[in-house]
Amino acid sequence: MSRLNRSLIPRFLVYILTAAAFVNGVRAEEVGDRWGTEEREREYYPIINIPLPPDTVIEAGAFAVLPDRRVAVGTRHGEIYLIDGIDGAKPTPSFHLFATGLDEVFGLTWKDNALRVTQSCEVTRVIDTDNDGVADRFETISDAWGYANYHEYAFGSKLDADGNQYVALGLSESYYSHALNRGFVMKIASDGKTTAFASGLRSPGGIGFDEHGSLFYVESQGPWNCSCSLKAVSPNSFHGHPASFEWYKYAPELGPVPESPKSGTRILSERQHVKQLVPYAVIFPYIRMGRSITAFTVNKTRGKFGPFENQMFLGDYTLSILMRATTEQVNGVWQGACYPFREGISTGILNVEFTPEGNLICGGTNRGWPVRGIKPFALERLDWSGKMPFEINRITIEPDGFKITFTKPVERTTGNSPDAYVLSAFTHPYHGGYGGPEVDRFKAAVKTVSLSDDGLSARVVLDKLTRGFVYEFDLGRVRSRDQEEPLHRNAFYTVNEIPSY
Repeated sequence: MSRLNRSLIPRFLVYILTAAAFVNGVRAEEVGDRWGTEEREREYYPIINIPLPPDTVIEAGAFAVLPDRRVAVGTRHGEIYLIDGIDGAKPTPSFHLFATGLDEVFGLTWKDNALRVTQSCEVTRVIDTDNDGVADRFETISDAWGYANYHEYAFGSKLDADGNQYVALGLSESYYSHALNRGFVMKIASDGKTTAFASGLRSPGGIGFDEHGSLFYVESQGPWNCSCSLKAVSPNSFHGHPASFEWYKYAPELGPVPESPKSGTRILSERQHVKQLVPYAVIFPYIRMGRSITAFTVNKTRGKFGPFENQMFLGDYTLSILMRATTEQVNGVWQGACYPFREGISTGILNVEFTPEGNLICGGTNRGWPVRGIKPFALERLDWSGKMPFEINRITIEPDGFKITFTKPVERTTGNSPDAYVLSAFTHPYHGGYGGPEVDRFKAAVKTVSLSDDGLSARVVLDKLTRGFVYEFDLGRVRSRDQEEPLHRNAFYTVNEIPSY
């Protein structure tokens, strides 16, 4: 393909996605606003290319930082490479091929001098027994699920404090579960004992622990999911898709089969009669905040990556972007917000991980579905330049509104003006169809705003808060004390519960 034709692909994809945005009720200028900030983003978080060895294809699906500070990367082709020197200012890392012969690696963690590898068919312990630098022993830890279809991916978490690992199993197809336990989350104990943990998954993109240490998985847009989302996973929870019900007969630990959800309703009403149903914790509005979000990691770099400590960083495969998310528990239910972070990644993102020096590495491929990035595969690193962006840092809910924290002090005129805080809300139909529109949209009336003395937070009081809705924030009129406009003006908070006074 000529260079000219390749350069047209991202623009053509933007046209397609903009048209899709109209279907969802999103204006074209909103799409442009969210996708037109790359030049400004570069000032704070430049993208560093990680050069690959000649004729080497690395479609990264999982990362793990080893005790010796090397980074292990598992690939779609089933290889594991060990990378040394990934944090260099002008990186020229070395790549060592550690293992081959696996199948679509979407989980990688280090335990007891070995790598635990989640591949489509099983979780495998991969060991170098003779210390020659090449894996020579492959032990099955668990294969308690079926695998026969290309869509039957398996995503593995890191280990929890008790040594348990969790594997999220995608369906055989969007609507069907043809193989054992497909649509389940499986729990693998430290001794390898495997039990069913949760059901109702459709097409997960990753699973792991949030900033509070609670288990979440990424769900993709599709049947019973009008947008991509983060969902909190608790024992015996049900996540909306009934295709996996047939495997309950082999999983008595899950308890009774949930009542089938009613199509064409709302998630709020379905929670009332499907007792195991867990609502979406964080909804990522379709197109505006990703189209196919993937695995996440939590920033615990102690300030090395800027102001977003203890926040989740996620990629999106189709749009080749990175996003942030924060979570909180209200009345025993998880919910939270998502925020734009960085566009301009060169390929479709499958996974992200923080390096030993606190940079963010991401990688992936363009295999299978169209992506906005122009490269078929890439490894890239995001560094913090040290310059502080003016951003929405975190949004949390209050009994009568929200608290917004900022990365830099806000000047008092716009910071105290209700007109500078534009909020609207919408919800989705809850149905078995593929995707769905934003419905019941309304403008949220801002009654008062109170800016803190240090200018780093604002309490926004609304005329009314409504459960079951996503609240969209547009803070494009707010200015910092040095008259900067926000790097990203939008954020989205999913309201499942409202705290009491």
